[in-house]
Amino acid sequence: MVRAPISSTDLRARAKARLPRFAFDYIDGGAGEEDALARSRQAYRETCLRPRVLVGSVSPADLTQAWLGQSWAQPFGIAPLGLPALAWPGADLALARAAEAAGVPFVTATPGTATLEAVRDAAPTRSAFQLYVGASAEITEDLIARAERAGYRTLVVTADVPRAGKRLRDLRNGFGLPLRFTPRLAADLALHPRWSLATLRAGAPRLANFATYAEAGAGAQTLAQLMARQSSGRLDWDVLGQIRARWSGALVLKGVLDPDDTERAVKAGVDAIHVSSHGGRQLDGAPATLDALRTIRATVPLDVPLAVDGGVRSGEDILKALEAGADFVFLGRPFLYAMAAEGKGGPAALIEMLAAELEAAMAQTGRRSVAEIRSGASG
Repeated sequence: MVRAPISSTDLRARAKARLPRFAFDYIDGGAGEEDALARSRQAYRETCLRPRVLVGSVSPADLTQAWLGQSWAQPFGIAPLGLPALAWPGADLALARAAEAAGVPFVTATPGTATLEAVRDAAPTRSAFQLYVGASAEITEDLIARAERAGYRTLVVTADVPRAGKRLRDLRNGFGLPLRFTPRLAADLALHPRWSLATLRAGAPRLANFATYAEAGAGAQTLAQLMARQSSGRLDWDVLGQIRARWSGALVLKGVLDPDDTERAVKAGVDAIHVSSHGGRQLDGAPATLDALRTIRATVPLDVPLAVDGGVRSGEDILKALEAGADFVFLGRPFLYAMAAEGKGGPAALIEMLAAELEAAMAQTGRRSVAEIRSGASG
């Protein structure tokens, strides 16, 4: 039986204890000295909510929220996650099924460890596909075509990977695909038998969406090389325009931190902007995403949908992001902590915890619905 999580902080501590160091550091780490990662987290710590009393909150607050033409049970969802099976085997499908059951979105990533088709089968009404525009135009086009055939209605184009981020923890651990078995790695695996045995039974995590593009009989090294080429500077405004013309569904541009880029993206026809610093994993000098969100919201019309991720760890943080101008909030690392800490039942338990925290925070700030947050109404 899955224990109800107490907090994301507790889930992180359990995950750290249960994962080999290289796996935890890949999930937990950021670029450079991890200042961007810390900056995004600190912005939430320094933001206060305004309590309101005597509002009358006997009935639970309405947490439903519209986003990209759909109604969602909560105003938050699961961000795209690279190599999620490092947290626990089968993570992609467990996340997708939890999202489908809870009525929240799950954005499956190009570097996922289950195919985009399998994820869509697991979450037929709640999944979106996140696209890396790599060096190969042919692979990019085929990924879009596969998403279209699978029935995805939302394409999330990630814009902040013109080069791979320099992630010091991964470099210090010698982490890469395929794993290089060294005495240090063998000792790390031996100290974490639960993860090691489960991964041995399931098979090493692989970049499932790229298997079809690898040479016949090629191993993980070729797949890793293919994925490395997805950190490409090929994506520009012309290519984005081509994708907009090609894709008939909703189009989101993810990785935007500048108001000028936001304005240009809206003119290019994107349907929503996802304010993100890639979890602090790309540019260590990037601003806190909560601060960037406030700046962008102040410069674009209210009818331009904005999402945000980065540094969100609780229901109160979700409320702070909504107050700052987000229409929708995404979380990444906490869901991988939940997988590592609690296995396949972890994501569902985390969604329940976040929803309960958000509802309690709304009650204490005098909000009866998410719509009241956006309007500024309370009491």
